[in-house]
Formats: sequence, C-alpha cells, structure tokens
Amino acid sequence: MKKTIKSGVSIMISLMLLSSCKSKSGTFSNVSERPNIIYINVDDLGWKDVGYMGSTYFETPNIDKLSKEGMIFTQGYAAAANCAPSRACLMSGQNTPRHGVYTVSPSTRGNPKTRKIIPTPNTDHLTNNMVTMAEMFKMAGYTTGTFGKWHVTKNPLNDGFDVNIGGDHRGNPGREGYTAPYNKLPNLELAPEGENLTDRLTTEAINFIKQNKNKPFFLYLPFYAVHTPLMGKVELIEKYKKKGESGGQDNPVYAAMVENVDINIGRLLSELDKLNLSESTLIVFTSDNGGIRSISRQTPLRAGKGSYYEGGVRVPYIVKWTNKIKAGTTNSTPIVNMDFFPTFMEILGLDLPDKILDGKSIIPLFKGENIDERPLFWHFPIYLAAYNESEDDGRDPLFRTRPGSTIRYKNWKLHHYFEDDGLELYNLDNDLGERINLAESNPNKTQELYKILDSWRKEVQAPIPSERNPEYDPNFRN
Repeated sequence: MKKTIKSGVSIMISLMLLSSCKSKSGTFSNVSERPNIIYINVDDLGWKDVGYMGSTYFETPNIDKLSKEGMIFTQGYAAAANCAPSRACLMSGQNTPRHGVYTVSPSTRGNPKTRKIIPTPNTDHLTNNMVTMAEMFKMAGYTTGTFGKWHVTKNPLNDGFDVNIGGDHRGNPGREGYTAPYNKLPNLELAPEGENLTDRLTTEAINFIKQNKNKPFFLYLPFYAVHTPLMGKVELIEKYKKKGESGGQDNPVYAAMVENVDINIGRLLSELDKLNLSESTLIVFTSDNGGIRSISRQTPLRAGKGSYYEGGVRVPYIVKWTNKIKAGTTNSTPIVNMDFFPTFMEILGLDLPDKILDGKSIIPLFKGENIDERPLFWHFPIYLAAYNESEDDGRDPLFRTRPGSTIRYKNWKLHHYFEDDGLELYNLDNDLGERINLAESNPNKTQELYKILDSWRKEVQAPIPSERNPEYDPNFRN
C-alpha cells in the first residue's frame, strides 16, 4: 500500500533544542550519480565488539578493513537502547515521542511491586501513515530490499521494500535459532536443514545486488545475529575456547557469532568488488543498540543493552563512500542513527517539506567539515527489567531502565528519572564510565541541561508518567 506524506502543523524549535532537518534539493554538490546504499545493522553488537574499536578477543578482519576504507565515528549512538525503538527511529527519522515505540511490548517490565509509577503504554509498530526511509528511496526511483530482522511493522513490503527475506514483527529467530529449519521466517520456509541464518541472509543480499547491479538500490541488511539465542558454528566456538579471555570479553559462542557476521560482510564486500560496484556504493556499518553486558563487557562504558548509560546506546559506526569520504579517517562528532534519514535525503536530492526529522545531515562530516554542536535526546517512559542483577551495572540491580529522559550536549550528559525526580550529571571527557555524579556539585550545568531537556520534551509532547502504581511495595524484596 503506497503511503502519502501527510501535512501537519510545523514544529518550530530552535536548533539548540531540536535538530529537525529539511533537505534542499541538490545541496550535496559534485555527485554526478546517486550511489547505491547498503545499511548493515548488526543486532546487539557492542561498541567494543569489533577489532578496530580495540577488542583483542573478537576477530573481525573484514570489518576492520572496511574501517580503514571509510570513516570511523567513535561517538556514534543509537536513538534507543533496545531493538524495536532504535529501528523505528532509524526508519522514521524521528525520536521516540513522535511514534511512541519505546520498547518491545509491554512497557511494564519487572515485578509490579518494584515499579513506583505507571509507565506510558507502548506502541508496538510504526503507523501506516509514517513515511519510512525505504519509501523515501522508492520516491527517488531506487529498488529496495531488506534481509533479516525488520521488527518495525508486521510486513516491510507495506513500508517501501520491494523484497523482504526473513523480516516481520519478530525480534529474534526463535527457539530454532540460527540453524534451519527456521521458525517460519518469511521466504525462508524451504531452507535446507542445517543452513546458517546469517549465511543465508547474506547470500540473498548478494543475489539482490546481482539482480540490481545496473540500477540504483537500497539494501538494508539487519542481521538477526548477534542477538540471543547464542548459537555459533562449532569450529569457531572451539577456536575461541582455545583463545581464552581478553579485556573482559570471554564468551566463545558469542565470539563465534561475531566472527561469522564478519565473514559474511567480507563475502558481501567481495561481491561488490567483483561487480565493480564498490566505488558507486555508500556503506554504513553499525549496531541497533549496545551489547548485553553479561555477554560482552564494553569497559570503560557503563551497563549495556536497555540502559541509557553509554554502554546501552553507544555503538560502532563506519561509513564508506569511495572518493567522497577520505579513507582511514576518524571522527569524534556525536552522531545518532536518526541522522541517516536526512543524510540520505540530501544525497538523493529530495525535499520532503512536511516530513519532520529529528536528525541532522552529516554530509559535512563526510567532507571533513563540522556540523553545529547540538544536543542529543533519549526519552524512555518505561521499565525494562534487569537481565542479570549482579552484572547489568545499572542505576539499581532490578532494572536496566526506569522511566526517565537523557540529554547529551557537548561533553556533558544528564539523566533525569521520573520516579524520584533524580538527576545524574556526568562529564564524559573525564568520566566516560559515568561513575561520578556531578549533579549536586555543579548545579549550574545541571540546570542548564535540564532546561534544554525539558524544553525539548514540551516541544515534542513527550509523555512523562507520574501516576503512582498501587501495587508498589517499598518493603518488597525480590
């Protein structure tokens, strides 16, 4: 079903408070031909789960090679700390209060006796009237395909994709995991027994490239790996068992999954070379959120998936665009996955005047230039129970996330929690692990960031839950 862009009241807000972006047709000069675009979105891959980011445990030679051919973003973020909202933000170009996808339902995670307030109800999927990134590419005449985890609506074919292999509403491959026969994933029902899911998705993506090599394409490759259930190839698991722990990373099954993703990215890049498409293809490599801390620690980052400390939202990023982005460069500008909607829109030369975007085109960064410093916002009026009370390293052992909001502006980060109106202020330059709360010792900076955060919440009409939970028991202990 084709969607139309619906007109709405324009939200006027200062650049300081919101980096809403409208593209101007033709603003990115010297692009004689529109590039093919491949967006690789690995599931639950942590910031340091790749070699080029400093891991000595995981072996990722193909991803490391890609990092030398493109630009590394060392301060790249996901717009949310878990799967569904991060992907909804990516595909819509909008922050969570605009679409209401805050988590994988329900928002009432954890024991009700430990939740002080009633969280905001969650929205499971993007609505039909939401114009997606894939639909934008269709407007520009691209052929579009998605291969893997969709998790944003029930069927990506209704949201701008011409081809869908393996994607629906689900967030993981189910009990059958990564070995065929799969759990009725779309267009994978007849997979030969014993086939590996990551291998198959890559094969399908390569076939899509071959079929569309003579016309522009948008290939979205959201691997189900390295999401649980942890299942790796036997020979790779044995390899990492022999290797042993390094830097707090020591899970051989998870490492086997990471390396298999790397092997398949190598297959994809090799095919682009064979088809002489490498120079005409822009490639993004990233993760949808931080890694699970009990599986792979991201030291010095605190916590992991589901938390709004750095370990839950900071993710690896590489962007390669031959002859447009200088190879082997590193950029420390904070970016977020919502930035890619306006970035791609500018590359395509499109102008979508009624489409509100919460990211900012990062094309100047590709050119070695700067973008204006701007605040980044996260809003999560929900609860996410802890994975492992002794391992998660969150604000308290019961939850990865309690309802609240977060702002990062320049080198400062402020957390605001709704249950107790608690504030935590960190200087990321000096305290990347978010251990030293400066909210009381630096009240001026705390209030400065709080005012920016609160103004943004009002502008986007972010819900702030406050109703007390009648089931809450302050004396209850799990």
